[in-house]
Amino acid sequence: MTCEFKTIALIGKYQSPEVAEAVLQLANYLRGQSLNVLIEQGTASSTGLTSGFTVASYEDIGAKADLAIVLGGDGTLLNSACRLAEYEVPLVGVNQGRLGFLTDISRDVALEKIGEILDGRYTAESRVLLDAEVLRNGRRVFHTVALNDVVVNKGDLGRMIEFDLRIDGEFVYTQRSDGMIISTPTGSTAYALSANGPILHPDVDGIALVPMCPHTLTARPITLPDRCKIEIVLLPPHDSRVHFDGQTRYDTRAGDTVQITRSPHRVRLLHPVGYSYFAMLREKLHWSSTPRHT
Repeated sequence: MTCEFKTIALIGKYQSPEVAEAVLQLANYLRGQSLNVLIEQGTASSTGLTSGFTVASYEDIGAKADLAIVLGGDGTLLNSACRLAEYEVPLVGVNQGRLGFLTDISRDVALEKIGEILDGRYTAESRVLLDAEVLRNGRRVFHTVALNDVVVNKGDLGRMIEFDLRIDGEFVYTQRSDGMIISTPTGSTAYALSANGPILHPDVDGIALVPMCPHTLTARPITLPDRCKIEIVLLPPHDSRVHFDGQTRYDTRAGDTVQITRSPHRVRLLHPVGYSYFAMLREKLHWSSTPRHT
């Protein structure tokens, strides 16, 4: 069978000796398969693999790579997914971290599973992204995308913030709380889960709004169609902070509006044959495990 992936990009967690060894091993394996190998430039500089391989920026990877393999934890994959979303490069995650909801290939079987994917034995799924922007006096001052979530919170303040929530231009409520998590189905097993938000299957076309420590007990998580436009209008006198996938942040001012919509771009993830979303949840969340007695 002819391999559909001719040029493979490798992206690793920065400042990690273990990842440096794994990147080198995988790069040599791919070369042995007569494939072109690109090493993301930040990965190359932090692992010392700056010679002997083609070093590429994310823009180069987007233009040239047929597949990107991410070695690290979910944070590394989140960053890579957002940087490459507009290029539609499929991603494979090799877990070098701890939990790994997205990086589902174990490092112990990485070469075997990557080989299967290169042979065309994989399952693919598409994950929605959020398009997020901060508006100040009607003008956009910040814009990015997020695969997991957009989190509006109180930042360094020791007290709650207050904001209006609007859906498709309609006022929903004014809330006093520590903030709000706006989550995709992918992010529903991340920060939103720890705040008692719902788990959304990746095929659900929805966005979850999860209040963080609301001042009223009637403020509950709500799931919206992902075609909605969500606006968080920050009320005086408090400023706040907005986090995007836990990767980047922006300090907002009272009066700013954080606007979230579904991005026109999607992330394509490739999994080994036999991947199961529910099996992943059982493993990561320890469902059906026998309680330990002390």
